[in-house]
Formats: sequence, C-alpha cells, structure tokens
Amino acid sequence: MRYIKIIAALVVVLGLLWACNFGPQRKPLERVPGAPDKEPTISLYVNDKGTKENIKLEDYLAGVVAAEMEPTWPINALAAQAIVARTFTMENIQAGRVKELHGTDASTSVEEFQAYDPSRINDNVRKAVKMTRGKVITYQNSYIKGWFSACDGGISASAQEGLGYNKEPTKYIKAGARDGCLAVTVPENRDWHAEIPLDRVREAVRKINGTDPGNVNAVKITERGPSGRVTKFQIGSATVSGPELRLALGSEQVRSTLISRAEVQGNNLLLVGNGFGHGVGLCQWGSQKMANEGKDPEEIIKFYFRDVKIQKLWD
Repeated sequence: MRYIKIIAALVVVLGLLWACNFGPQRKPLERVPGAPDKEPTISLYVNDKGTKENIKLEDYLAGVVAAEMEPTWPINALAAQAIVARTFTMENIQAGRVKELHGTDASTSVEEFQAYDPSRINDNVRKAVKMTRGKVITYQNSYIKGWFSACDGGISASAQEGLGYNKEPTKYIKAGARDGCLAVTVPENRDWHAEIPLDRVREAVRKINGTDPGNVNAVKITERGPSGRVTKFQIGSATVSGPELRLALGSEQVRSTLISRAEVQGNNLLLVGNGFGHGVGLCQWGSQKMANEGKDPEEIIKFYFRDVKIQKLWD
C-alpha cells in the first residue's frame, strides 16, 4: 500500500511539471509601454498661484473629478469620469504637453489640462476614484485621448468633426452614439442662443485665418459633419472652421457647434443651438443618465469608445 501511495504522488508531481512546461501558457498581461506599475507622484502647476507642487496621482484625480462633474451625481457616472480623466492625465503626461509650458506633468488650467478643485471632493468622489484605482482606457495597447464634454446634444461627434482634430487616427472614438442626454440636461444646454458683436467676430476670424474677412454683413453655414455640427462657416470673405471659431469666440458663450441658426442681426452675430462642449468622447450628462439606468462605469465608457480595453496599471 505504501508503494502505491508513493507512485500516486509521483504521478501527480509529474503531471504538474508537465502542465507547467508543456501545457498552455498564460499570456502576460499587456501594458502600455512605459506605463508605471505603481501609483506615481506627479508635479502640478497651480496656475492661480504660479506655484508647483508634488501630489499623488489618485489624490490629484479626485480634485479633477470633483471639478469636472457634479459631485452629487451617481457614483457610476463619477467612476466613468475618473477612468476617462485618469487616461487623459496619463496620455498627456506621456506626451509632455504641460512639461513644455511649465516644466510640470500637469496644470490646474482647464485650457491647458483639466479643471481641478479639491474643495469640491466628497465621499461620492472618493468612492468613485477608489473603485477605479489605476484604471485607464487603451486602444491597441496605447492610451486613448480621454476626451469628454458636458452635453453632446444627444449625438456624439468624431474628433475631426467636433474638435477639428486630424493629427492622428482616433478610430476608438464612437461618433454618432445617441445617448438621449438632452432629456436630462439643464435648460441652458438644451437650447441656447448667443449674440456676439460683429467686431469680435471679425477679430476672431483674423486670429484664426491670419486674414481680414472685411465687413461682416452676412454669415452662412457652408458645411456640417455627420452629426449635424457646423464644420465650416462663411464669414464675410473668409471661410473658417466651426470648432476653431467656437473657441475663438468663447466656448462658454458659443456652447457647441450643434448650431441650427446663424445670421447677422444688426451689429451682432446670432447663433442658436443645443448641447455644451465639443461632443467628442464621454458625454457627462449622458453618463449621468446611464448611471441612473443601472449601467456600470465600463458599460458607460464602451458606449462612447469602441474596441477599447480598460487596463489596471496599479493596485
């Protein structure tokens, strides 16, 4: 009997050795080249003080989520925002965009980087950041560009249409996604109008094109993208990009390029539209709607981004 037990044990050991050496091997987890495997400490330029500080990335991220989304919203919406904002942060640090401006990894300027306001952090935000700790969105083993906007007007845009972005392919952006966000957003996003003095319009065109459009007596929408956003205006004698004109005139006043009406009235340019933001990538109001419907953060993300993976870089 003793010999039978010894033989049985040897069979088990040999079986395990065979499985280790000849059985199917697990593929190592893919990682973004150069990505940290521990939570990094990043350098942050505080724009309103003109100072630099070091901060743990997850602590920084809590201040971003609190500033970029309403902290009282459902945790799953805040968690989706956390994953997108973490991805945005890592991709921008890798590209070194703020390093060129301030010698730091990030800044607190919404024009340069992302909004940041640690005074708005609450338990919802802390929980959303903790439950997504280390998670980023990747496409073909690279960080995606983590674009997001407040309200896509019910239909998302490609990077080319919403941002005029053509530097590299962004196939992971799901254009034409219909999220119904106009049903839940605030009235100023559902319908807005802007009246802008014509001298400001003329100066904006000069700034964009480097040429004077002359007296602005008429404005015409000459091209729209697939989602209906204005991609080109004819202003006086000049043709100008819709996304560029929006930024030049002020993205708080010209709330989106989903513009239904553009005309000269007296000494002003009248614009009428809906939505708030460029409409590329994650829509925050759409995320809130989906979270209230029971969607989890990854479902929300994959509604707006196609063929992507969510990688966990650190525990």
